[in-house]
Amino acid sequence: MIEVQSLSKQYGNVRAVDDLTFTVKPGVVTGFLGPNGSGKSTTMRMILGLDKPTSGTATIDGREYRSIKNPLHEVGSLIDAKAVHPNRSAYNHLKWMAQANSIPVSRVKEVLELVGLDSVAKKKAGGFSLGMGQRLGLAGAILGDPKVVILDEPVNGLDPEGIRWVRDFMRRLADQGRTVLVSSHLLSEMSNTADELIVIGRGKLITASSTYDFIKNYAATSVVVRTEHIDAFEQALLDNNLKVRREYDEENRDQLIIPDKDTDEIGALAFTYNIPLSLLSQRRASLEDAFMEITGDTVQYHAKGE
Repeated sequence: MIEVQSLSKQYGNVRAVDDLTFTVKPGVVTGFLGPNGSGKSTTMRMILGLDKPTSGTATIDGREYRSIKNPLHEVGSLIDAKAVHPNRSAYNHLKWMAQANSIPVSRVKEVLELVGLDSVAKKKAGGFSLGMGQRLGLAGAILGDPKVVILDEPVNGLDPEGIRWVRDFMRRLADQGRTVLVSSHLLSEMSNTADELIVIGRGKLITASSTYDFIKNYAATSVVVRTEHIDAFEQALLDNNLKVRREYDEENRDQLIIPDKDTDEIGALAFTYNIPLSLLSQRRASLEDAFMEITGDTVQYHAKGE
């Protein structure tokens, strides 16, 4: 279990992490989300003892990372997959890690097989693709068979097959009863992977809940409508005090989006006004919708025009 209590980090005049408190439970995948610059990486680095908190504590099973005698046996992490000597083979890199942390060298072969790198074990890491580099980083994270695994953007830059592999990998770790904390900017992937979510903005906790409850509480379902009489139906919706917006679909067709309503109600309204519809569809709420709704005021840098 990971416990963060009143954790803060100050860099000059910038409060990167501000009185953050949360718990990461074992047996589930916990997603760590927030806009760029929200303090996710800084928080992870403090949990791992790489940065010293200005105040507050971050503990792993009740102990600060720096007080753990053999940390790789208890905590595995992937913070920077590129932190590997390019002229060292995958096998030798992991062998060096094992010997430096009193881990049996026989474990190296096991983890290379687990991450699918056994066939390239002798290949130099400098020649690895991005996906292979991520797998090597994950092999290092589980080398000591730790109870706690912390992963910062583990699917960054991966193709769909690689992303799916990492997702299944994290699920297996959680199913084994481990504590898994993972950050990612790929919200659609987090919705498929994370059981629990911790969301922060500008260093502060916004919410901590199950993924299901987060989407349910912060994103609304909506109805999508297409019709040849779009102007007339838009006016009918407005006349009935309904919120409506226009957008284009992937084929550049004009359509109406009506939030917080269901298809029965909108279909009945179209029938009342004798307006035929070519599309009447329910759009389910997504993690991305909920994330944008709840973090909108905490984004530090907006593009021009936003």
